[in-house]
This record gives sequence, structure tokens and C-alpha cells, in this order.
Amino acid sequence: MNNWKNVWILAQTDQGKLHPTAYELLQAGRALADDLGEKLAAVLLGNQVKELAADLIEHGADIVYVCDAPELENFVDDIYAKTLAGMIETYHLNKFLLPATNRGRALSAKTAIFAGTGLTADATEVSIHKEDGQLYATRPTFGGNLMATITCARTRPEMCSLRPQSYPKAATQPGRQGEIIEFAFDAQKYTSLAKFLKFIRSEENDIDLSEAEVIVAGGRGLGKAEGFKLLEKLAARLGGSVAATRPVVDNGWTDYRRQIGLTGRTVKPKLYIACGISGQIQHMCGCSGADVIVAINKDPDAPIMKLAQYAVVGDLYEIILALLSELE
Repeated sequence: MNNWKNVWILAQTDQGKLHPTAYELLQAGRALADDLGEKLAAVLLGNQVKELAADLIEHGADIVYVCDAPELENFVDDIYAKTLAGMIETYHLNKFLLPATNRGRALSAKTAIFAGTGLTADATEVSIHKEDGQLYATRPTFGGNLMATITCARTRPEMCSLRPQSYPKAATQPGRQGEIIEFAFDAQKYTSLAKFLKFIRSEENDIDLSEAEVIVAGGRGLGKAEGFKLLEKLAARLGGSVAATRPVVDNGWTDYRRQIGLTGRTVKPKLYIACGISGQIQHMCGCSGADVIVAINKDPDAPIMKLAQYAVVGDLYEIILALLSELE
């Protein structure tokens, strides 16, 4: 085990730009590396992504490993996972943090299998156990009713996918220096039966939930799918985005990408307006980091009414229409 050194993070890229989770993982990884007395490295996979390495170094990376190849222009999980497994075999890293994004979840699982190691998925907190240097990864379990701390004692690297918004973004340190190491892509070895066809951009123009400062979320209390049109009006007026609970998504009232909670997204907006949401722990796991929660519900005893900074008892349709009128 002593031959495995350094903490790595995967710096996900989308359309040639760094995903915000890269900076969050650098913040989490820096603490792990400092506790271990090891270096923090970031991994970049893609085509013409080397120029992003300097940004990662300025945000805390000591080393950036770059695998730059035309074959990595578009994300194909088999190819990316085999490439990462090849890098693990070459460099013998100790800990590896990946983002628990849609892409990161698929990639982390396949990489762990190809590398013959273990993975803790969807963690919300990571730390180093002082006595043996193991990675302790904590995540919700049993429907969010308990927090489980998971270890990987027998194999290396210890891998973990970390939920977006679990850590703040690492601060910029202008002029910080680091090392860039290039890793050669092996087109014969890193292959896939899957083929990338084309990228289709969503036609929705609203703000990404992970970046939204204002979120208007709807629950089962909306009563019907058409209720989301009213939420969209309020969100648009406040410059925010619309979200939902799992039952609403399961009913087909809105898209899964809007789901907040244990099985959805984790968000940290400045303002979270919960409309017709009871506030079960599975949902609150995804929005409890909001600066201010406003709950609108007919039931004054709903769990969310005790958790919110502002609880408004009444018919959500009447209250939202009044809000819109006042905002106008």
C-alpha cells in the first residue's frame, strides 16, 4: 500500500470548458492531500484541453495529468474509463475523487471495475483517518435516514464520487506554479463498442440548477403538471430556475434533470422557494444548504415548515399569483 501516493481529482470538461465540480473537488482533495502529506493532482481528458491545466494549478493542483487526443473529443464512458485505468496502472495514485454528475457516476463505476478497486458512490463528505491514512467517505443511506461512512481497506486507489455542491469551490491563487505531465492515448488499447453519434443541446434556456441563485421548487401539492407553468413564471421573474421533488418527476409532470434530493441534485441557492413540498428528509438532503428557504404549504405541520426560515400557510396558487402581482 505504501507504493500508492498522491490524491487525484477528475476535472470534468463539457464542450471544452471546465465543469464547476472541478473546483469543488480541488477544495476537497486539497484537505486530503495536506492530511496525508502528499501532492494533489488533477486529471484532464479530452481534445485540446491542455490549456485548461493552468487554471487547475491556480486553484490548488500541484500536478495536472493531461491526456489530450482527438479520440477523447466526445465522452464515451468505456474509452474514458479505460484511459483512467491505464493512468492508475502507470502512476499508482492513492486516492481518487470524481464528480457524482451524470457523466461522473458512469465513469467512476467503470473505472473502478477496470482498475480492480472499490468505489464509494455519491458521497457528501470525505476525510482521512488519522491512524491508518484510509479514505473515509460518508454518504446518506436507508433513504437518507442514516449517514454511512465507507472505507476501502484492501485495494488502491481508494475511489469516491462526490456529490456536486458538497464542498465550496477552491479559491484562485494567481500565478501559482505546478507541473503538467502528458499521458499518451493508446488508440489500440482504449476502445469501445459504443460510438458517439452527435451532441444535441437541450432546448430549455433556464439556468442550470447547480448555478442558480434562486430556485422555485414544486412538490405533489401542485396537484397537476400544469402547475409548473406558474412556477416557471415566478422563477423567470426572480431570475431563477424551476426544480421538483421525486414524486413529481415520477408522475411525469417534469423532467428528471429538475429533481432535487437524495436521488436527484444537490443545490445551494441563495433563495429556495418550496411550493407544495412536505419536506421529507430525502428531498431536504438536496436543498438544506440554501441560504434562505421559503415554504408555501396548506399544512402548517408539514416538516418543511419547521425547517424553513419563512413558512407561508395557504393555497400555493393564490400566494404565487399574489407574489407575481407584487413583483410586477
